[in-house]
Amino acid sequence: MVKTIKEITIALNEAQKYEAWMKEIEADERAGVIKAWKQWNNRMEKEKKMLEEHESKVNFDKSFLASPEHHVAGIDEAGRGPLAGPVVTAAVILPKNCEKFIGINDSKQLTKKAREEFAAIIKEHALAYAIHFQSAAVIDELNIYEATKQSMKKSVEGLEICPDFCIVDAMTLPIDISQSSIIKGDAKSLSIAAASILAKNARDEYMEQLHEKYPVYGFDQNAGYGTKQHLEALEAYGFMEEHRKSFEPIKSMVEVKERVLI
Repeated sequence: MVKTIKEITIALNEAQKYEAWMKEIEADERAGVIKAWKQWNNRMEKEKKMLEEHESKVNFDKSFLASPEHHVAGIDEAGRGPLAGPVVTAAVILPKNCEKFIGINDSKQLTKKAREEFAAIIKEHALAYAIHFQSAAVIDELNIYEATKQSMKKSVEGLEICPDFCIVDAMTLPIDISQSSIIKGDAKSLSIAAASILAKNARDEYMEQLHEKYPVYGFDQNAGYGTKQHLEALEAYGFMEEHRKSFEPIKSMVEVKERVLI
């Protein structure tokens, strides 16, 4: 029995693998069926690539462990570049069975909605995770690099399970646990990618709350980065407590204000 294009499209949308009945669809010359078949193949190819990338990230993390019983922690940060707000770091230990985490990637490659959904999944299924907020005041006191490093250290120390090995995105930490600094680690490691999602999601939530207190800066849109909108607001309203006084142009604004007071 010949099926309608709509029936075929619905059947393909529900299919998760190639099945015998698809032979007829492959031979069907109706334009709508050809389009639906192409879309199904594209979806399968995308899912195959996602699974391969997932397995690659899982194997990357496993490569640092001496035994299957050992645990690796991934550590990453969000917010080193903004003019306002904290730098946020996260440490994550994922379970050996990571199927629920298929699709996890560098937080910058995901939509806000996807980050929120994955953050909830990670918090529910991770063996352990910890998130640390390093304030603008500490950033100004230490410098952004050292403040981030100390925050990452606190994230590791906040884990309920002590990891046997730490893999850190482009940073070496002052900890007594064996570690490796991985350049672009959130693209290579599942646990670092998970940490990047937790850190980014937590920081975004913080900046949205800060927006309620200081709406003129548009933190719900720029997350504290030096966008045109943010710079214009700084010019019009000046800086406030959550701005990083060691970052330009705020540093120069502070110096001008101090000279006026003198």
